[in-house]
Amino acid sequence: MKKKLVNLALMPVFVLFALSACSCGCVKDLPYMEPRPVLDLQEISVKQLRQGYEEGRFTVSDVVQGYMNRIEAIDRNGPRLNSVLRVNPDALKIAAELDAELKAGRSRGPLHGMPVILKDNIDSLDPMPTTAGATVLRDSFAPRDSRVARQLRDAGAVILAKANMSEWANFRASYSSSGWSGVGGQTRNPYVLDRNPCGSSSGSGVAVAASLCALAIGTETNGSIVCPSNNNGIVGLKPTVGLVSRSGIVPISFSQDTAGPMGRTVEDVAICLGALAGIDADDAKTLAADGNIHPDYAKFLKADGLRGKRLGLMKNLTGYHYRVDALMEQAAAFLKSQGAEVVEVDGPREGPIEEDSFQVMLYEFKDGLNKYFAGLGASAPVRDVAELLEFNKKDPVELRWFDQRLLEQAQEKGALDAAEYRKALQAMLKAARDEGIDKLLAEHQLDALVAPTGTPAWKTDKLIGDHFKGSSSSLAAIAGYPSITVPMGFIDDLPVGVSFFGRAWSEPLLLEIAYAYEQGTKHRRAPKYLVSD
Repeated sequence: MKKKLVNLALMPVFVLFALSACSCGCVKDLPYMEPRPVLDLQEISVKQLRQGYEEGRFTVSDVVQGYMNRIEAIDRNGPRLNSVLRVNPDALKIAAELDAELKAGRSRGPLHGMPVILKDNIDSLDPMPTTAGATVLRDSFAPRDSRVARQLRDAGAVILAKANMSEWANFRASYSSSGWSGVGGQTRNPYVLDRNPCGSSSGSGVAVAASLCALAIGTETNGSIVCPSNNNGIVGLKPTVGLVSRSGIVPISFSQDTAGPMGRTVEDVAICLGALAGIDADDAKTLAADGNIHPDYAKFLKADGLRGKRLGLMKNLTGYHYRVDALMEQAAAFLKSQGAEVVEVDGPREGPIEEDSFQVMLYEFKDGLNKYFAGLGASAPVRDVAELLEFNKKDPVELRWFDQRLLEQAQEKGALDAAEYRKALQAMLKAARDEGIDKLLAEHQLDALVAPTGTPAWKTDKLIGDHFKGSSSSLAAIAGYPSITVPMGFIDDLPVGVSFFGRAWSEPLLLEIAYAYEQGTKHRRAPKYLVSD
Protein backbone atom coordinates (compact mmCIF):
# COMPACT_ATOMS: atom_id res chain seq x y z
CA MET A 1 0.00 0.00 0.00
CA LYS A 2 1.64 3.24 -1.10
CA LYS A 3 1.03 6.31 0.97
CA LYS A 4 1.86 9.97 0.75
CA LEU A 5 3.17 11.35 4.00
CA VAL A 6 1.52 14.51 5.31
CA ASN A 7 3.12 14.75 8.74
CA LEU A 8 1.11 17.66 10.12
CA ALA A 9 1.89 16.69 13.70
CA LEU A 10 5.47 17.87 13.28
CA MET A 11 4.47 21.32 12.00
CA PRO A 12 3.93 24.21 14.39
CA VAL A 13 0.40 25.46 14.80
CA PHE A 14 1.05 28.78 13.04
CA VAL A 15 1.93 26.77 9.91
CA LEU A 16 -1.00 24.39 10.33
CA PHE A 17 -3.50 27.23 10.12
CA ALA A 18 -2.26 27.87 6.57
CA LEU A 19 -2.62 24.30 5.34
CA SER A 20 -5.24 23.05 2.96
CA ALA A 21 -5.21 19.39 2.00
CA CYS A 22 -6.15 18.45 -1.54
CA SER A 23 -7.99 15.23 -2.29
CA CYS A 24 -4.83 13.34 -3.24
CA GLY A 25 -3.27 14.02 0.16
CA CYS A 26 -0.77 16.63 -0.97
CA VAL A 27 -0.41 19.99 0.75
CA LYS A 28 -1.08 23.26 -1.06
CA ASP A 29 -1.58 26.96 -0.36
CA LEU A 30 1.20 27.48 2.17
CA PRO A 31 1.72 31.24 2.38
CA TYR A 32 4.48 32.72 4.50
CA MET A 33 3.46 33.63 8.01
CA GLU A 34 5.60 35.38 10.60
CA PRO A 35 6.81 32.80 13.14
CA ARG A 36 5.62 33.27 16.71
CA PRO A 37 6.13 31.23 19.89
CA VAL A 38 4.02 28.09 19.92
CA LEU A 39 3.35 25.84 22.91
CA ASP A 40 4.23 22.30 21.85
CA LEU A 41 1.45 20.08 23.15
CA GLN A 42 2.14 16.99 21.06
CA GLU A 43 2.48 13.93 23.32
CA ILE A 44 2.66 16.06 26.47
CA SER A 45 1.62 14.19 29.63
CA VAL A 46 -0.55 15.20 32.55
CA LYS A 47 2.51 15.27 34.81
CA GLN A 48 4.41 17.51 32.35
CA LEU A 49 1.46 19.89 32.14
CA ARG A 50 1.22 20.03 35.92
CA GLN A 51 4.97 20.74 36.20
CA GLY A 52 4.61 23.52 33.62
CA TYR A 53 1.87 25.16 35.68
CA GLU A 54 3.84 24.84 38.91
CA GLU A 55 6.99 26.30 37.34
CA GLY A 56 5.09 29.14 35.64
CA ARG A 57 6.24 28.19 32.14
CA PHE A 58 2.68 28.40 30.84
CA THR A 59 -0.85 28.87 32.12
CA VAL A 60 -4.04 26.86 31.88
CA SER A 61 -5.28 29.49 29.43
CA ASP A 62 -2.18 28.95 27.27
CA VAL A 63 -2.78 25.20 27.19
CA VAL A 64 -6.50 25.45 26.46
CA GLN A 65 -5.86 27.90 23.64
CA GLY A 66 -3.10 25.64 22.33
CA TYR A 67 -5.42 22.63 22.18
CA MET A 68 -8.12 24.75 20.54
CA ASN A 69 -5.56 25.76 17.92
CA ARG A 70 -4.68 22.12 17.31
CA ILE A 71 -8.36 21.20 16.96
CA GLU A 72 -8.81 23.94 14.37
CA ALA A 73 -5.65 23.07 12.48
CA ILE A 74 -5.75 19.26 12.57
CA ASP A 75 -9.33 18.20 13.24
CA ARG A 76 -11.24 20.78 11.20
CA ASN A 77 -8.56 21.60 8.60
CA GLY A 78 -5.40 19.78 7.55
CA PRO A 79 -6.16 16.06 7.75
CA ARG A 80 -9.74 16.78 8.89
CA LEU A 81 -10.04 14.03 11.48
CA ASN A 82 -13.61 15.01 12.39
CA SER A 83 -13.17 13.78 15.95
CA VAL A 84 -14.49 16.87 17.74
CA LEU A 85 -18.15 17.86 17.42
CA ARG A 86 -18.06 21.08 19.45
CA VAL A 87 -15.51 23.10 21.40
CA ASN A 88 -16.79 24.42 24.71
CA PRO A 89 -17.46 28.17 24.30
CA ASP A 90 -16.71 28.60 28.02
CA ALA A 91 -13.38 26.75 27.96
CA LEU A 92 -11.18 29.85 28.09
CA LYS A 93 -13.33 31.40 30.82
CA ILE A 94 -12.98 28.23 32.91
CA ALA A 95 -9.24 28.21 32.23
CA ALA A 96 -8.90 31.80 33.47
CA GLU A 97 -10.71 30.89 36.71
CA LEU A 98 -8.40 27.93 37.25
CA ASP A 99 -5.37 30.13 36.56
CA ALA A 100 -6.60 32.55 39.23
CA GLU A 101 -6.85 29.68 41.71
CA LEU A 102 -3.27 28.58 40.98
CA LYS A 103 -2.05 32.16 41.30
CA ALA A 104 -3.69 32.30 44.71
CA GLY A 105 -1.88 29.12 45.73
CA ARG A 106 -4.87 26.80 45.42
CA SER A 107 -4.78 23.59 43.40
CA ARG A 108 -7.60 21.07 43.20
CA GLY A 109 -5.22 18.18 42.53
CA PRO A 110 -3.42 16.45 39.66
CA LEU A 111 -6.18 17.21 37.13
CA HIS A 112 -6.20 20.96 37.86
CA GLY A 113 -6.13 22.71 34.47
CA MET A 114 -6.17 19.52 32.39
CA PRO A 115 -8.27 19.90 29.20
CA VAL A 116 -10.53 16.85 28.83
CA ILE A 117 -12.81 15.92 25.94
CA LEU A 118 -16.07 14.09 26.67
CA LYS A 119 -17.70 11.56 24.41
CA ASP A 120 -20.95 13.13 23.24
CA ASN A 121 -23.19 10.76 25.15
CA ILE A 122 -22.03 12.26 28.47
CA ASP A 123 -24.18 15.12 29.78
CA SER A 124 -22.50 18.41 30.57
CA LEU A 125 -23.94 21.74 31.69
CA ASP A 126 -21.49 23.58 29.44
CA PRO A 127 -23.21 25.26 26.45
CA MET A 128 -22.90 22.16 24.25
CA PRO A 129 -25.72 19.72 23.45
CA THR A 130 -25.46 16.03 24.29
CA THR A 131 -26.46 14.16 21.14
CA ALA A 132 -25.15 10.58 21.28
CA GLY A 133 -24.43 11.37 17.62
CA ALA A 134 -28.14 11.31 16.75
CA THR A 135 -29.84 14.11 14.83
CA VAL A 136 -32.91 13.80 17.05
CA LEU A 137 -30.77 15.16 19.91
CA ARG A 138 -28.89 17.75 17.86
CA ASP A 139 -30.29 20.60 19.97
CA SER A 140 -30.70 18.70 23.25
CA PHE A 141 -29.02 20.47 26.19
CA ALA A 142 -28.73 18.48 29.40
CA PRO A 143 -30.59 19.91 32.41
CA ARG A 144 -27.69 18.98 34.71
CA ASP A 145 -24.12 17.69 34.72
CA SER A 146 -23.54 13.98 34.51
CA ARG A 147 -21.77 12.67 37.61
CA VAL A 148 -18.64 12.16 35.48
CA ALA A 149 -18.68 15.79 34.29
CA ARG A 150 -19.25 17.07 37.82
CA GLN A 151 -16.37 15.04 39.27
CA LEU A 152 -14.01 16.19 36.53
CA ARG A 153 -15.07 19.77 37.09
CA ASP A 154 -14.57 19.45 40.87
CA ALA A 155 -11.11 18.01 40.22
CA GLY A 156 -10.17 21.11 38.22
CA ALA A 157 -10.35 19.66 34.72
CA VAL A 158 -11.44 21.87 31.83
CA ILE A 159 -14.21 20.26 29.77
CA LEU A 160 -12.74 21.32 26.45
CA ALA A 161 -15.09 19.77 23.88
CA LYS A 162 -17.49 16.99 22.96
CA ALA A 163 -16.23 14.12 20.78
CA ASN A 164 -17.85 12.51 17.77
CA MET A 165 -18.89 8.88 18.26
CA SER A 166 -20.64 5.95 16.66
CA GLU A 167 -24.29 6.97 16.82
CA TRP A 168 -26.16 5.59 19.84
CA ALA A 169 -22.82 4.01 20.85
CA ASN A 170 -23.05 1.66 17.84
CA PHE A 171 -26.28 0.05 19.00
CA ARG A 172 -28.66 1.09 16.26
CA ALA A 173 -28.21 -0.73 12.96
CA SER A 174 -27.74 -4.25 11.64
CA TYR A 175 -24.35 -3.06 10.35
CA SER A 176 -22.52 0.25 10.61
CA SER A 177 -19.29 2.16 10.11
CA SER A 178 -17.71 2.85 13.49
CA GLY A 179 -17.14 6.53 14.09
CA TRP A 180 -20.09 7.63 11.93
CA SER A 181 -22.94 9.63 13.37
CA GLY A 182 -25.82 11.56 11.90
CA VAL A 183 -24.62 14.68 13.73
CA GLY A 184 -20.90 14.48 13.02
CA GLY A 185 -20.39 12.28 9.98
CA GLN A 186 -17.39 9.95 9.78
CA THR A 187 -14.41 10.18 12.13
CA ARG A 188 -11.05 9.36 10.53
CA ASN A 189 -8.08 7.40 11.84
CA PRO A 190 -5.05 9.69 12.35
CA TYR A 191 -2.50 7.01 11.44
CA VAL A 192 -3.92 6.32 7.96
CA LEU A 193 -6.81 8.60 7.16
CA ASP A 194 -8.97 6.16 5.20
CA ARG A 195 -8.76 3.58 8.01
CA ASN A 196 -11.40 3.25 10.68
CA PRO A 197 -10.99 4.62 14.24
CA CYS A 198 -13.27 1.91 15.69
CA GLY A 199 -15.94 2.85 18.18
CA SER A 200 -18.04 3.75 19.71
CA SER A 201 -15.69 6.15 21.54
CA SER A 202 -14.19 7.04 18.17
CA GLY A 203 -13.67 10.77 18.58
CA SER A 204 -12.31 10.31 22.10
CA GLY A 205 -9.67 7.88 20.85
CA VAL A 206 -8.70 9.99 17.84
CA ALA A 207 -8.53 13.23 19.85
CA VAL A 208 -6.15 11.65 22.36
CA ALA A 209 -3.99 10.08 19.63
CA ALA A 210 -3.68 13.41 17.78
CA SER A 211 -2.91 15.35 20.99
CA LEU A 212 -6.06 17.47 20.77
CA CYS A 213 -6.54 17.19 24.55
CA ALA A 214 -4.76 15.99 27.65
CA LEU A 215 -7.30 13.19 28.25
CA ALA A 216 -10.63 11.98 26.93
CA ILE A 217 -13.52 10.08 28.46
CA GLY A 218 -15.12 7.25 26.57
CA THR A 219 -17.87 4.79 27.40
CA GLU A 220 -18.02 1.06 26.83
CA THR A 221 -20.69 -1.59 26.73
CA ASN A 222 -18.57 -4.09 24.79
CA GLY A 223 -15.35 -2.86 23.21
CA SER A 224 -16.20 0.84 22.88
CA ILE A 225 -13.19 2.04 24.89
CA VAL A 226 -10.64 -0.66 24.19
CA CYS A 227 -11.26 -0.99 20.42
CA PRO A 228 -10.77 2.72 19.54
CA SER A 229 -7.77 2.71 21.89
CA ASN A 230 -6.39 -0.24 19.91
CA ASN A 231 -6.99 1.37 16.51
CA ASN A 232 -5.58 4.74 17.60
CA GLY A 233 -2.51 3.57 19.48
CA ILE A 234 -3.45 4.81 22.96
CA VAL A 235 -4.18 3.49 26.45
CA GLY A 236 -7.82 2.85 27.35
CA LEU A 237 -9.24 1.58 30.63
CA LYS A 238 -12.68 0.02 30.95
CA PRO A 239 -13.37 0.00 34.70
CA THR A 240 -15.40 -2.50 36.67
CA VAL A 241 -19.07 -1.69 36.16
CA GLY A 242 -19.98 0.37 39.22
CA LEU A 243 -16.60 2.02 39.84
CA VAL A 244 -17.65 5.06 37.76
CA SER A 245 -21.18 6.46 37.82
CA ARG A 246 -23.35 6.29 34.68
CA SER A 247 -25.77 9.01 35.85
CA GLY A 248 -26.32 11.45 33.00
CA ILE A 249 -24.86 9.19 30.32
CA VAL A 250 -27.03 8.10 27.38
CA PRO A 251 -27.33 4.37 28.07
CA ILE A 252 -27.28 1.04 26.31
CA SER A 253 -27.03 -1.47 29.14
CA PHE A 254 -27.44 -1.01 32.90
CA SER A 255 -25.54 -4.30 33.33
CA GLN A 256 -22.53 -3.52 31.11
CA ASP A 257 -22.19 0.25 30.57
CA THR A 258 -19.30 2.17 32.10
CA ALA A 259 -17.37 5.35 31.42
CA GLY A 260 -13.58 5.24 31.48
CA PRO A 261 -10.42 7.25 30.82
CA MET A 262 -8.47 7.27 27.55
CA GLY A 263 -4.94 8.71 27.41
CA ARG A 264 -1.53 8.47 25.81
CA THR A 265 0.08 6.84 28.86
CA VAL A 266 -0.92 4.45 31.62
CA GLU A 267 0.02 7.08 34.20
CA ASP A 268 -2.35 9.64 32.65
CA VAL A 269 -5.18 7.11 32.68
CA ALA A 270 -4.45 6.16 36.30
CA ILE A 271 -4.50 9.81 37.39
CA CYS A 272 -7.82 10.39 35.63
CA LEU A 273 -9.41 7.26 37.12
CA GLY A 274 -8.89 8.64 40.61
CA ALA A 275 -11.13 11.59 39.76
CA LEU A 276 -13.82 9.47 38.09
CA ALA A 277 -14.27 6.71 40.67
CA GLY A 278 -16.93 7.17 43.30
CA ILE A 279 -20.25 6.13 44.78
CA ASP A 280 -23.37 7.80 43.38
CA ALA A 281 -26.79 7.36 45.00
CA ASP A 282 -28.35 7.81 41.56
CA ASP A 283 -26.53 4.76 40.16
CA ALA A 284 -27.24 1.61 42.15
CA LYS A 285 -24.29 -0.25 40.58
CA THR A 286 -21.83 2.09 42.31
CA LEU A 287 -22.98 0.98 45.77
CA ALA A 288 -20.96 -2.21 45.30
CA ALA A 289 -17.80 -0.12 44.86
CA ASP A 290 -17.74 0.76 48.56
CA GLY A 291 -14.32 -0.27 49.86
CA ASN A 292 -12.93 -0.67 46.33
CA ILE A 293 -12.31 2.98 45.45
CA HIS A 294 -8.87 4.59 45.48
CA PRO A 295 -8.50 8.36 45.17
CA ASP A 296 -4.96 7.85 43.81
CA TYR A 297 -4.46 5.03 41.30
CA ALA A 298 -1.06 6.35 40.22
CA LYS A 299 0.45 5.00 43.45
CA PHE A 300 0.05 1.48 42.07
CA LEU A 301 2.36 2.09 39.09
CA LYS A 302 5.65 0.21 39.36
CA ALA A 303 8.30 -0.20 36.68
CA ASP A 304 8.96 -3.75 37.96
CA GLY A 305 5.26 -4.54 38.30
CA LEU A 306 5.48 -7.68 36.18
CA ARG A 307 7.86 -9.47 38.51
CA GLY A 308 6.18 -12.45 40.15
CA LYS A 309 2.92 -12.08 38.23
CA ARG A 310 1.22 -15.15 36.76
CA LEU A 311 -0.69 -14.31 33.58
CA GLY A 312 -3.03 -16.43 31.46
CA LEU A 313 -2.62 -15.99 27.69
CA MET A 314 -6.07 -16.54 26.17
CA LYS A 315 -5.30 -18.78 23.19
CA ASN A 316 -8.95 -18.91 22.11
CA LEU A 317 -8.77 -15.13 21.55
CA THR A 318 -5.88 -15.38 19.08
CA GLY A 319 -5.51 -16.89 15.61
CA TYR A 320 -7.52 -14.35 13.60
CA HIS A 321 -4.49 -12.51 12.16
CA TYR A 322 -1.03 -14.05 11.93
CA ARG A 323 0.80 -10.72 12.30
CA VAL A 324 -1.18 -9.88 15.42
CA ASP A 325 -0.24 -13.33 16.74
CA ALA A 326 3.43 -12.57 16.03
CA LEU A 327 3.23 -9.36 18.07
CA MET A 328 1.45 -11.24 20.86
CA GLU A 329 4.28 -13.78 20.93
CA GLN A 330 6.77 -10.93 21.26
CA ALA A 331 4.67 -9.41 24.04
CA ALA A 332 4.53 -12.74 25.89
CA ALA A 333 8.31 -13.09 25.59
CA PHE A 334 8.75 -9.61 27.07
CA LEU A 335 6.38 -10.38 29.95
CA LYS A 336 8.47 -13.45 30.76
CA SER A 337 11.71 -11.48 30.51
CA GLN A 338 10.41 -9.13 33.20
CA GLY A 339 9.74 -11.91 35.69
CA ALA A 340 6.16 -12.83 34.85
CA GLU A 341 5.02 -16.40 34.29
CA VAL A 342 2.80 -16.78 31.21
CA VAL A 343 0.62 -19.86 30.84
CA GLU A 344 -1.69 -20.64 27.94
CA VAL A 345 -5.37 -21.00 28.82
CA ASP A 346 -8.64 -21.35 26.95
CA GLY A 347 -11.66 -19.37 28.02
CA PRO A 348 -15.34 -20.23 27.64
CA ARG A 349 -16.97 -20.30 24.23
CA GLU A 350 -18.21 -16.74 23.73
CA GLY A 351 -21.06 -17.38 21.26
CA PRO A 352 -23.76 -18.36 23.79
CA ILE A 353 -22.56 -15.69 26.25
CA GLU A 354 -22.77 -12.99 23.59
CA GLU A 355 -26.27 -14.09 22.55
CA ASP A 356 -27.52 -13.80 26.14
CA SER A 357 -25.78 -10.42 26.42
CA PHE A 358 -27.46 -9.23 23.22
CA GLN A 359 -30.91 -10.06 24.59
CA VAL A 360 -30.09 -8.24 27.84
CA MET A 361 -28.91 -5.18 25.90
CA LEU A 362 -32.11 -5.03 23.84
CA TYR A 363 -34.26 -4.97 26.98
CA GLU A 364 -32.02 -2.55 28.88
CA PHE A 365 -31.53 -0.22 25.91
CA LYS A 366 -35.27 0.32 25.52
CA ASP A 367 -35.75 0.80 29.26
CA GLY A 368 -32.71 3.05 29.71
CA LEU A 369 -33.30 5.22 26.65
CA ASN A 370 -36.93 5.82 27.56
CA LYS A 371 -35.81 6.89 31.04
CA TYR A 372 -33.15 9.19 29.56
CA PHE A 373 -35.73 10.90 27.34
CA ALA A 374 -38.04 11.30 30.34
CA GLY A 375 -35.18 12.90 32.30
CA LEU A 376 -34.91 15.63 29.68
CA GLY A 377 -38.36 16.82 30.70
CA ALA A 378 -40.39 19.09 28.45
CA SER A 379 -37.36 19.75 26.21
CA ALA A 380 -37.13 16.11 25.11
CA PRO A 381 -37.49 15.93 21.29
CA VAL A 382 -39.12 12.50 21.54
CA ARG A 383 -40.71 10.70 24.45
CA ASP A 384 -39.56 7.15 23.79
CA VAL A 385 -37.96 4.68 21.37
CA ALA A 386 -41.20 4.37 19.40
CA GLU A 387 -41.16 8.10 18.59
CA LEU A 388 -37.43 7.93 17.84
CA LEU A 389 -38.07 5.28 15.20
CA GLU A 390 -40.64 7.49 13.51
CA PHE A 391 -38.34 10.52 13.65
CA ASN A 392 -35.54 8.59 11.91
CA LYS A 393 -37.85 7.48 9.10
CA LYS A 394 -38.50 11.12 8.20
CA ASP A 395 -34.96 12.40 8.65
CA PRO A 396 -32.89 12.79 5.44
CA VAL A 397 -29.60 11.79 7.14
CA GLU A 398 -30.34 9.01 9.61
CA LEU A 399 -31.28 6.21 7.21
CA ARG A 400 -29.06 7.34 4.32
CA TRP A 401 -26.39 4.71 5.03
CA PHE A 402 -27.65 2.42 7.78
CA ASP A 403 -30.93 0.96 9.03
CA GLN A 404 -32.26 1.04 12.59
CA ARG A 405 -32.79 -2.68 13.11
CA LEU A 406 -31.41 -2.78 16.66
CA LEU A 407 -33.68 0.06 17.72
CA GLU A 408 -36.61 -1.83 16.21
CA GLN A 409 -35.63 -5.03 18.01
CA ALA A 410 -35.33 -3.16 21.30
CA GLN A 411 -38.76 -1.60 20.84
CA GLU A 412 -40.24 -5.10 20.42
CA LYS A 413 -39.05 -6.12 23.90
CA GLY A 414 -41.14 -5.88 27.05
CA ALA A 415 -40.29 -4.60 30.52
CA LEU A 416 -37.38 -5.71 32.73
CA ASP A 417 -39.63 -8.10 34.65
CA ALA A 418 -39.89 -10.34 31.55
CA ALA A 419 -38.82 -13.95 32.12
CA GLU A 420 -36.69 -13.90 28.95
CA TYR A 421 -34.70 -10.95 30.28
CA ARG A 422 -34.15 -12.39 33.74
CA LYS A 423 -33.05 -15.74 32.33
CA ALA A 424 -30.59 -14.18 29.85
CA LEU A 425 -29.12 -11.88 32.52
CA GLN A 426 -28.53 -14.73 34.95
CA ALA A 427 -27.03 -16.97 32.26
CA MET A 428 -24.64 -14.36 30.89
CA LEU A 429 -23.29 -13.35 34.30
CA LYS A 430 -22.79 -16.96 35.37
CA ALA A 431 -20.98 -17.83 32.14
CA ALA A 432 -18.78 -14.73 32.04
CA ARG A 433 -18.01 -14.57 35.77
CA ASP A 434 -18.41 -17.85 37.69
CA GLU A 435 -17.58 -20.11 34.75
CA GLY A 436 -15.48 -17.55 32.92
CA ILE A 437 -12.95 -15.09 34.34
CA ASP A 438 -13.27 -16.10 38.00
CA LYS A 439 -12.92 -19.79 37.17
CA LEU A 440 -9.90 -19.28 34.89
CA LEU A 441 -8.07 -17.18 37.45
CA ALA A 442 -8.77 -19.61 40.29
CA GLU A 443 -8.04 -22.86 38.41
CA HIS A 444 -4.71 -21.63 37.03
CA GLN A 445 -3.79 -19.44 40.03
CA LEU A 446 -3.56 -16.36 37.81
CA ASP A 447 -3.27 -12.69 38.61
CA ALA A 448 -4.79 -11.59 35.30
CA LEU A 449 -5.57 -12.63 31.73
CA VAL A 450 -3.89 -11.28 28.60
CA ALA A 451 -4.86 -11.26 24.91
CA PRO A 452 -4.41 -9.09 21.83
CA THR A 453 -6.98 -6.29 21.86
CA GLY A 454 -7.86 -6.53 18.17
CA THR A 455 -6.70 -6.23 14.59
CA PRO A 456 -5.17 -3.26 12.78
CA ALA A 457 -7.71 -0.69 11.61
CA TRP A 458 -9.69 -1.70 8.52
CA LYS A 459 -10.63 0.65 5.69
CA THR A 460 -13.71 2.71 6.44
CA ASP A 461 -16.62 1.57 4.28
CA LYS A 462 -20.09 3.02 4.79
CA LEU A 463 -21.55 0.75 2.11
CA ILE A 464 -20.41 -2.60 3.56
CA GLY A 465 -19.74 -1.55 7.15
CA ASP A 466 -17.04 -2.57 9.61
CA HIS A 467 -14.68 -5.44 8.89
CA PHE A 468 -13.90 -6.95 12.27
CA LYS A 469 -11.68 -10.03 12.29
CA GLY A 470 -11.32 -10.56 16.02
CA SER A 471 -11.11 -8.93 19.44
CA SER A 472 -10.85 -9.78 23.13
CA SER A 473 -13.28 -7.32 24.70
CA SER A 474 -16.40 -9.44 25.19
CA LEU A 475 -15.59 -11.60 28.20
CA ALA A 476 -14.59 -8.73 30.51
CA ALA A 477 -17.33 -6.47 29.14
CA ILE A 478 -20.13 -8.98 29.69
CA ALA A 479 -18.81 -9.92 33.13
CA GLY A 480 -18.66 -6.22 34.04
CA TYR A 481 -14.99 -6.67 34.97
CA PRO A 482 -12.09 -4.30 34.25
CA SER A 483 -9.74 -4.35 31.27
CA ILE A 484 -6.95 -2.12 30.04
CA THR A 485 -5.36 -1.95 26.61
CA VAL A 486 -1.84 -0.69 25.93
CA PRO A 487 0.00 -0.26 22.58
CA MET A 488 1.66 -3.57 21.61
CA GLY A 489 3.33 -2.49 18.37
CA PHE A 490 2.58 -1.71 14.75
CA ILE A 491 1.59 -3.66 11.66
CA ASP A 492 2.93 -1.50 8.85
CA ASP A 493 1.72 1.97 9.88
CA LEU A 494 -1.20 0.82 12.04
CA PRO A 495 -1.08 0.33 15.83
CA VAL A 496 -2.45 -2.67 17.70
CA GLY A 497 -2.84 -3.19 21.43
CA VAL A 498 -2.60 -5.83 24.12
CA SER A 499 -5.29 -6.18 26.80
CA PHE A 500 -4.98 -7.21 30.44
CA PHE A 501 -8.18 -8.08 32.32
CA GLY A 502 -9.14 -9.72 35.56
CA ARG A 503 -11.40 -9.86 38.61
CA ALA A 504 -13.88 -7.20 39.65
CA TRP A 505 -12.21 -4.16 41.27
CA SER A 506 -8.72 -5.28 40.17
CA GLU A 507 -7.87 -1.93 38.54
CA PRO A 508 -4.79 -1.39 40.79
CA LEU A 509 -3.30 -4.72 39.74
CA LEU A 510 -4.09 -4.24 36.05
CA LEU A 511 -2.60 -0.73 36.07
CA GLU A 512 0.56 -2.10 37.71
CA ILE A 513 0.91 -4.78 35.04
CA ALA A 514 0.07 -2.46 32.14
CA TYR A 515 2.46 0.24 33.37
CA ALA A 516 5.38 -2.17 33.65
CA TYR A 517 4.68 -3.47 30.13
CA GLU A 518 4.35 0.06 28.71
CA GLN A 519 7.51 1.36 30.36
CA GLY A 520 9.55 -1.60 29.18
CA THR A 521 8.36 -1.51 25.57
CA LYS A 522 7.49 2.13 24.72
CA HIS A 523 5.42 1.20 21.63
CA ARG A 524 3.38 4.39 21.61
CA ARG A 525 4.24 6.83 18.83
CA ALA A 526 2.40 9.83 17.43
CA PRO A 527 0.35 9.53 14.22
CA LYS A 528 1.63 10.87 10.91
CA TYR A 529 -1.71 11.30 9.09
CA LEU A 530 -0.81 9.10 6.14
CA VAL A 531 -2.97 9.24 3.02
CA SER A 532 -3.42 6.12 0.88
CA ASP A 533 -2.90 6.49 -2.86
